[in-house]
Amino acid sequence: MRLLLSILVTLSVYGSRCNGLRILGLFPLNGKSHWVMGEQLMISLANRGHQVDVVTHFPLKKPPANYREISLEGSLEPVVNNMNASLIERISTNDMRSLVYMAGDRICSLMEHEKLQQLIKNPPKNPPYDLIIVELFVAPCYLAFGTHLSAPMIGVMTSSFHEWEASLTGNPHHPSFVPSIFSPFDQQMTFWERLMNTFLTNLISAQLNYQTAKQVDYVKQHFDTNATIAELYKNLAAILVNSHHSVNGIKPMTPGIIEVGGLHVKDETASLPPEVQKWLDESTHGCIYFSFGSMVRIETFSKPLIETFYKVFEKIAPVRVLMKIAKKEDLLPGLPKNVMTQPWFSQVSVFKHKNTKAFVTHGGLMSTQEAIYFGIPMIGIPLFGDQLTNMRNMNNKKIAVNLGSTENITIETLSSAVHTILHDETYRTNAKKLSLQFKDRPMTAIDTAIFWVEYVARHGYILQSPAVHLAWWEQGLWDVYGFVFAGLIAVLGALVYIVQKYINGHRSRSKRHSNSQSKKRK
Repeated sequence: MRLLLSILVTLSVYGSRCNGLRILGLFPLNGKSHWVMGEQLMISLANRGHQVDVVTHFPLKKPPANYREISLEGSLEPVVNNMNASLIERISTNDMRSLVYMAGDRICSLMEHEKLQQLIKNPPKNPPYDLIIVELFVAPCYLAFGTHLSAPMIGVMTSSFHEWEASLTGNPHHPSFVPSIFSPFDQQMTFWERLMNTFLTNLISAQLNYQTAKQVDYVKQHFDTNATIAELYKNLAAILVNSHHSVNGIKPMTPGIIEVGGLHVKDETASLPPEVQKWLDESTHGCIYFSFGSMVRIETFSKPLIETFYKVFEKIAPVRVLMKIAKKEDLLPGLPKNVMTQPWFSQVSVFKHKNTKAFVTHGGLMSTQEAIYFGIPMIGIPLFGDQLTNMRNMNNKKIAVNLGSTENITIETLSSAVHTILHDETYRTNAKKLSLQFKDRPMTAIDTAIFWVEYVARHGYILQSPAVHLAWWEQGLWDVYGFVFAGLIAVLGALVYIVQKYINGHRSRSKRHSNSQSKKRK
């Protein structure tokens, strides 16, 4: 019996491997926070029995079976713990040209890398790739791989859906109730907010599409094709988006736009370092976790701001604080005794600890989703990008107190926020409620993603919106409205002409009749 069971298991595994897909993952962006989602997806596909080849800057120490890395490590500086206060100030201006250069043009230029050149010139043919998974942000030049390898592509967005890609992917976007990813608005907007949101949405979309359209030069150079960026978007069969209606609100989406928000969250507790475990276990009055994510170095902020943090944290003792600091030697002296710093924390393990009561965050979507998953209320200090929208959204759901920016932080405002989060049970209750809504799905986020990846492999472009084959004016019905308007003008013109002719004719007859009567009297 035991032998028969072993044979059946072996045949099952062998069968799944034989029927497995060969998948290419393209994640050339050098941002660790972006890679987190792609990493979890590609590892899970490999564990499912598919053969995956992954272009990445972050090779794994222990890659699973069926997982082959095309490593770009060292070609660009990894965006980890290298964002200081002055750089944040420049980024917060939403300079689209700089954004496309940093996260687009530089990434496209990596196609000159030896390993990518080998992939382009000598792609595997026995077997060839069945499917390509690519991150979508501001480097659409990589969509050329779909044409080059004759394989359908699945896009991955590590944030909620990008409005600038709506027209290109055939997905409707309504700024009347869908905030721009770079706006501070929620879905309940006043007239003036809708006006500003509409202007911002169209301005950002126009700027980004104009800047990324220039990447056709890289496509021409490396793939010898004259395809436009808009044409390359037709290679996308579906898009996995890091959002969920419970958190990001209701949005119009075609079936090919699939929400898998929280895909990266693993409900597995990694062991904490002994000193951190002891610190949390002894935090019987509660502990606040403070982190600005994988990129931002809190220790580079201004002396007055750091001193404000120190004073507020010292005041709340015996409540304790865990604070992520990349380089403790650069931190201002005077750290309160109830604060522990580390260069890195197992965030999920910290959130799962019973004594963790709050999370001070910049509002990065990955961290926000992890806090939501485990029901942790937040204090928001957004810095740039979608963090503004994320934290305003959490504030409106009353699971976070949003301070708006570092400029709004004083001893009074921060103390008030900490006191509210720690002592107003409404926030913790709402956080637990949202956690249940976020997790209440037919399948987990990762199982949903894997299902649709395999679905696309089976059925190709069946989910693709027909709108991708329409020009922007056809999608917006501008040609139809123009025709109707021209028709109305023509009808109105004809009516005016007829009425005018009738009036002129009537006046002419009246004049002749008047002249006739005048002659008779004479």
